[in-house]
Amino acid sequence: LQLVESGGGLVQPGGSLLLSCAASGFTFSTYAMAWFRQAPGKELEFVATIGATGTYTDYLDSVKGRFTISRHNAKNTVYLQMNSLKPDDTAVYFCTARLGVWSKDRGAYKYWGQGTQVTVSS
Repeated sequence: LQLVESGGGLVQPGGSLLLSCAASGFTFSTYAMAWFRQAPGKELEFVATIGATGTYTDYLDSVKGRFTISRHNAKNTVYLQMNSLKPDDTAVYFCTARLGVWSKDRGAYKYWGQGTQVTVSS
């Protein structure tokens, strides 16, 4: 199983980024997906999750209304659209997968990507 994130970079406050996570090696449409992030010196933090069919989504309170998680099962890809970015959003963002039901608990996820750096700075 492989998860490969892309789309990170440097953006000014108020800007937008679209993160993508390409999955391979498993039946993507049966897995819940999630994004977590880790800022320097801080713990890994849940950001967003989406159910296997894409019907259910949930978010960290501080990103609600700014971030949108989505998935394209035919392309084996999950996305995180990030708008109105703030310096506090600076972190390495990780894509993760688990068979079955979604979760906000990092311990529930077995498969992780290598991460992509997002830096929000003027």
